[in-house]
Amino acid sequence: MRKALVVAGVAVGVSLLGRRLAAMCSRCNFAEMVEQMPEDAPPKWMFRTITEIRENTERILELLSGDEGSARAAPGGTAG
Repeated sequence: MRKALVVAGVAVGVSLLGRRLAAMCSRCNFAEMVEQMPEDAPPKWMFRTITEIRENTERILELLSGDEGSARAAPGGTAG
């Protein structure tokens, strides 16, 4: 019974600590933090790469959605 109370107390403590850390992280602006890093910092490389991938994905999706209408309008096709 005593072990259960200790485990429950630890779980409540971890929960409260997690909430406090989550609140602190929501106030941080990661883009500003990354910009302040030196040019050769690996987190800065990762941030830039992820941003470029996201932009490329958005462009690809726009192109595909634009081609979708013309592909439907064209009769026939190359169905196997």
